[in-house]
Amino acid sequence: MRIGYDAKRIFHNRTGLGNYGRDIIRILNEYTPIEEFFLFNTRRAAVDSFVPSVKTTVVYPKNWFWKTFPSLWRLFGQWKQIKSYKLSGFHGLSGEIPIQFWEYDIPKIVTIHDLIFLSHPQYYKVWDRIIYKLKFRYAVKMADHVIAISEQTKSDIITYFKTEPNKITVIYQGCNDAYKQSYGDEEREAVRKKHGLPKEYIINVGTLQERKNVLPLIKAIHGTDYHLVLIGKNKKYAKKLYSYVEKNGLQNQVSFLKNIDVKELAILYQNATVFCYPSICEGFGIPIIEAMYSKTPVIVTKGGCFPEAAGPDAIYIDPKNVADIKEKLEWIFNNPEERKRIAEKGYTYVQRFSDDKVGENLMNLYKAIL
Repeated sequence: MRIGYDAKRIFHNRTGLGNYGRDIIRILNEYTPIEEFFLFNTRRAAVDSFVPSVKTTVVYPKNWFWKTFPSLWRLFGQWKQIKSYKLSGFHGLSGEIPIQFWEYDIPKIVTIHDLIFLSHPQYYKVWDRIIYKLKFRYAVKMADHVIAISEQTKSDIITYFKTEPNKITVIYQGCNDAYKQSYGDEEREAVRKKHGLPKEYIINVGTLQERKNVLPLIKAIHGTDYHLVLIGKNKKYAKKLYSYVEKNGLQNQVSFLKNIDVKELAILYQNATVFCYPSICEGFGIPIIEAMYSKTPVIVTKGGCFPEAAGPDAIYIDPKNVADIKEKLEWIFNNPEERKRIAEKGYTYVQRFSDDKVGENLMNLYKAIL
């Protein structure tokens, strides 16, 4: 097999969709017999080193026009170069496939991560919703098969795009190997001291934006001696968080960390007492998987895709109910034996998202479709 991939996010996004793409290429490279990977990239970027060099060809726009307008190349010009490589198939990793692709009749697969812009439109600008809807609906219609990263996303694709269920396969995501390693006491202590953290703390990982809903978590620790570590880049919503922390004198109880590399993040997870994720909506929730691989107990939103990711032994909360969040945090801090049991159960559950299973599921689909 010679498979092409829409690889813009792999090279230009260090979180979410970028992590998904890099993990997919790494897993398929290690666990499947695919002969060659062709990664179609709009321009050179600093994250090239994240991609395996063996069996991998990175393809860039050819002529001056497409190099000048790489976004247009991705939509309208990419397919001609795709055709020149005589591929077995093409996989759009982030909800998109090139327009005019019908002129090259090879099998096409697209991964849809979420349709939050349709299910929770209040979190998106009007123009963004229009663009996303056009791109995703086109991709779902033109693809021979659709990968959904959760049953929740599959249900949304059926609801909003009227897609036949048998055209969609749920293949869960995995996560970086760094979260599956055990780190020594010296390394863990060094990271803790580097960031001035106490020995017990709550961790939350994700972009500081409205739908991640971190403010109720900050409010829940108000009046306690718990320490909260927030790891993620700022969006407009972050101003509310900084303002609340300052007004309520919580500067010594809330740490805002950014630009943390993957190994250090893994250690921060492992050092944490509990991972708390009161997000309103996700496509799946990779930080949940990262926490469970790190053997850290999970408190997470009830409903949606969250039980798929977190399993039956996580602690579930109403994400808007500050009192509920506070009560669950107090319980987890006051019951170390139960905390350990939940972490162990979570670690067992998360094995269903292992690299070999993800690779096997993807390869089975490729054989069936490509």
